[in-house]
Amino acid sequence: MIKNLQQREYYIDWIRVLAFMILIFFHCSMPFVSFNWEIKNLEHSPFLDRLIIWLHQWRLPLLFFISGVGVSFSLRKRSVLAFFGERIIRLFIPLLFSMFFTIPSQVYFERLQKRQIEEGYWNFYPTVWDMVPYPAGTLTWSHMWFVVYLFVFTMLLLPVFAFFKIDFIKKLKQKTDSFFNNPISNLLLSIPFILYYFSLYVRWPEQGSLLDDWFIFNSSITFYFFGFYLADLASFWDACEKYRKHFLIVSVICAVVLFWRYYWPVKLPKQQDASLYLYGLFNGLHIWAIILTVVGYARHYLNFSNQWLSYLTSAVYPFYILHQTVIVGIGYYIVQWNSPIIFKLVALIVGCFLSIVSFYHFIIRPFTLTRILFGLKPGQSGKEKS
Repeated sequence: MIKNLQQREYYIDWIRVLAFMILIFFHCSMPFVSFNWEIKNLEHSPFLDRLIIWLHQWRLPLLFFISGVGVSFSLRKRSVLAFFGERIIRLFIPLLFSMFFTIPSQVYFERLQKRQIEEGYWNFYPTVWDMVPYPAGTLTWSHMWFVVYLFVFTMLLLPVFAFFKIDFIKKLKQKTDSFFNNPISNLLLSIPFILYYFSLYVRWPEQGSLLDDWFIFNSSITFYFFGFYLADLASFWDACEKYRKHFLIVSVICAVVLFWRYYWPVKLPKQQDASLYLYGLFNGLHIWAIILTVVGYARHYLNFSNQWLSYLTSAVYPFYILHQTVIVGIGYYIVQWNSPIIFKLVALIVGCFLSIVSFYHFIIRPFTLTRILFGLKPGQSGKEKS
């Protein structure tokens, strides 16, 4: 079992790729929902409101979990110190580049739509160098908050990663493997997330601001650590595949309750009461059960590679860095069309995908400098693995 886990797990790559594709759909939908975002359509879709609330619950937890799995895979091939240096290059450099050179255009189109400015972009751009944080100024990490959190989690957990490199601790950890043979044991790992809802959800609503975002911070670092810890425990992955239908049933039951009580009326708990505890119980279980379900079905049906996976595995990080800036820029013009929402949404998805694929293929992928700025290794083979 352990020997098998030393080989590349292609279904993990597929999960990462598909999760980022969902992210593109998610952000392409944001101009057409009632929630605040950089650019907005005049009308919104109640259907998209409900769908976006549901997707928002588990899309990033899944990515944090898979990122933790990636850490474990990476540390099999390198020391903790080498891993630390690699993460600085692949996380911190793209973050700084994005904040100063790609994300400012999001602020520009937002203020243009709100009629806060009328000037051209090149007259607006120098304001980013005033170093005044958004919303008062132009400097922001926007959607790159995910990368900020990954970087901070990695720094905080480096001693933990080093601890689990010790042979004795590795052997001790493997003694917990049998615990995860049982589907109930795997579902019990949702308990921390339920408790975070009970204790932090109302007091610390989601902000992506790092320093005062304790609900998202604690839940996300837990997903990240779980991914790291469970990555080489064969029983966990076997159980996800074996009991995937059971986990799917749990996910669907939780989703039915959540849609009935919270998502369909688009009304989430705002105070510490019985409604919050019901929401926390079902949503904490729901998110973790979806992750188990996705892992189980992906392992069963997607544990293979082809030329598309090889290409997209390397492309997803540049896609992530670029996608929201492209969506805001194209979306600014599309929302002005006199067309149905569905037509605008499809046009935005197609426009976004074609733009980021073209930019990646012709500008990022071939050149060493752009590869480094967008978080890729310097080589040009197109077969890099995270």
